[in-house]
Amino acid sequence: MISPSWHTIGKVLFCVAWAALMVYVINQVRRPTRWVGRIFAWIMNISHSGLTDWGLEHVQIQPHFAILDVGCGGGRTIEKLAAMAPNGMVFGVDYAKGSVAASRAKNAQLIKAGRVDIHQAFVSALPFPDNRFDLVTAVETQYYWPDLVNDMREILRVLKPGGTLIVILESYKRGSYNWLQRPVMKLLKASNLGVDEHRALFAAAGYTGIEIFEERRKGWICCVGKKPL
Repeated sequence: MISPSWHTIGKVLFCVAWAALMVYVINQVRRPTRWVGRIFAWIMNISHSGLTDWGLEHVQIQPHFAILDVGCGGGRTIEKLAAMAPNGMVFGVDYAKGSVAASRAKNAQLIKAGRVDIHQAFVSALPFPDNRFDLVTAVETQYYWPDLVNDMREILRVLKPGGTLIVILESYKRGSYNWLQRPVMKLLKASNLGVDEHRALFAAAGYTGIEIFEERRKGWICCVGKKPL
């Protein structure tokens, strides 16, 4: 029996370490921790900013709106929404401690001024009463929701009649870069819906006035639906 060489052992250990690192990074993307996760939240604040600006062009935001950002991540979207609704109130929820900490730090002055409030919570059980919000936003987060139809219905519950849900994503089936993003989405155990599937999802959850917008050059998608009056 031939014993493995130190070179072979080293290669195996390297592969194991690399695999462990990849698992750690994937878990941080899905659910950032309190300390290391802040780095990932900061990166997402930068990388998702243009996507968010493009998506928000497809809804009208009044100065007095009560708004909820689901999956608030690093808090940059909350900051943008608070600027667009200066006489309103913006809430954020995220299920990850790291994201909540980063979002609170990002919006510390707005929280102090009583214009922003951020909670750790799951989209499946939002800590708000019925008919609370004029607008709910979800940027780069719907991929990870555990029960898409019922989670969309939970958001419908907290929307006011006539209120709007906007889902903004940089990856979708048959999008320009989905061939590259699809393997990563599989590793993240994330959903990967197409245009027709998004439209069907909104309809199944009870939304009306459904609109789907694509930025084909960048592979972005924006889905909008309203709570029936």
